[in-house]
Order: sequence, then C-alpha cells, then structure tokens
Amino acid sequence: MSRRHRPMLRPRLYLLGAAALWSTAGAAIKLSHLDAFQLSSGRSLIAAGVLFLIFPESRRRPNLRMLAVAAAYAATVVLFIFANKLTTSANAIFLQDTAPLYVLLLSPLLLRERPSRGELAAVPIFLLGLSLFFLDQLSPGQFQGNLVALGSGVAFALTILGMRAASTEGSAILFWGNLIAGFGLLTPALSGPSPTLMDAGLLAFLGIFQLGLGYAFFQRGLRDVPAVEASLLVLLEPVLNPVWAFVFAGEQPGPWALVGGSIILLATAWRTVVGVRGTGAAPAKVSAQEKA
Repeated sequence: MSRRHRPMLRPRLYLLGAAALWSTAGAAIKLSHLDAFQLSSGRSLIAAGVLFLIFPESRRRPNLRMLAVAAAYAATVVLFIFANKLTTSANAIFLQDTAPLYVLLLSPLLLRERPSRGELAAVPIFLLGLSLFFLDQLSPGQFQGNLVALGSGVAFALTILGMRAASTEGSAILFWGNLIAGFGLLTPALSGPSPTLMDAGLLAFLGIFQLGLGYAFFQRGLRDVPAVEASLLVLLEPVLNPVWAFVFAGEQPGPWALVGGSIILLATAWRTVVGVRGTGAAPAKVSAQEKA
C-alpha cells in the first residue's frame, strides 16, 4: 500500500479495532453472575480510570455540550448491559446496531455531512446482512429487552454524531460519560450479589479492554471518518459477537447468521477500501474556542 493511502487507512482500522473489542461484550456479560447494575457501574468506573490514566486530554473540565454527549454515551453503555440481561445477546447487539439508520437521517441536519452515493448504496447492503441474523436469532417474547436495545441504538447514534461534532473533545466525553454511568448506578450496584473471582476478572476485562480501549479506538477513528461511514464500519461488531458467544458460551450461530455475517464482512472490506482510495473525510471543524 502506498504511503499516500496509509493515513486514510489508519482511522478506519481504529474503527474496526473498536468493533472487535466491543464484540466481546455479549459473551462476557452472559458468563458473569453479576447483575446489570453491577456490570454497568463497575465496567464504566474501570473504563473511566483507564481513560484518565492513558489520555491526559480526558481530564479537561466539561462544558454543557460535552456533558450532553457524555449523557448519550452513558445511556448507550448502560442500556446495552440491561438489554443483554433482559433479552438474548444477539437481540441486544443487532437491535443496537440499527444506529446507522438514525445517523444517516440526522447527520445532514446536525453535522452538515451529506452521505456520499457510496455510503447511501452501502446502507441497504449492511442492513440486508444484519436482517439475515434476525432470521436465526431475533427471539420473540422478550419485548422489554428488545425495546431497551432499540433505545441503546438511538443513544449510540447520538453518541456518534456528538463525538464527530466534538472531534477534539472525544476522550473527555468518554471519561465523563463513564463517570456518569458508573456513579449514577453505584448505589444499587453495591447491594448486588457478591462477585466471584471469575466475575471480577470479567468485569476488569469489560472495563479495560471492551469499553475503555474500545471507545478510545472509536473516538480516534471518528476524527477522520464521516459519521455514516463510521457507523457502518463498526457493524463488524455483530459479525464477531456470535463468534465469541460460540467459542466461550457455546451459542452456535445459525446458517442465516453465517450468510449475513459474510455479507457484512464483504461490505465492510468494500467500504474500507473505497474510503482509503477516496479523497478521505476532512476532520470536523474546530472552533477558535476549542483550540484555546
């Protein structure tokens, strides 16, 4: 690959790395005996500590815009945990990953980023692949959990849009969002069941790698990739999610899931190559106040 293309590839690899780390959540949550309050609070507090130690820029004092995006992020990560406890991990991840639809609708209004023809063409391909997962794994009778998962998808879309607009403030948004989620649920979390050694290990993994480093990769890639394309690239997550669920929790994916995953993998590779060969996305504009 030429040197000219390498800077355009790197942010997309960050996004794919984020999706790979996020995809481990379903299996880890199902293996843990902790309740949703404990997992949500503990995971976010650990992730906040990771971000605070690794990224000095995360320690800046938040303004109202940052807090608004941090609240959307906190809702995303908390609702996802609760959805996993109320419904299957497949339902939770697939319904959360309706986020690209909302990003597609809202990015022209909120970011003034109009999707390219390639992105508009990619959306139905990704959704086709995602819908094939539903034929095997979207289970009925779990209405409340499915609604929570859809709410997580809306919150995730708002997080993508907000972090794309606040490009230079991403680490701080993630830090404060994790503090909101962690301390907001701390009181009910303290009254939950006693953790085993395995629970503690899973919680540490979720906080450090799945959430902390996962979203750190995500915010780094999102600086240089348009919101719609970013939301499509991270659909690698529902492809890998059943893989970890099969390896660690014994949940075997059905034939339609394999077909849908293949479609999403091919579409992801296509969007990555097209994005690298294209002109690339200009970073979000930074105001004079943000530069100060």
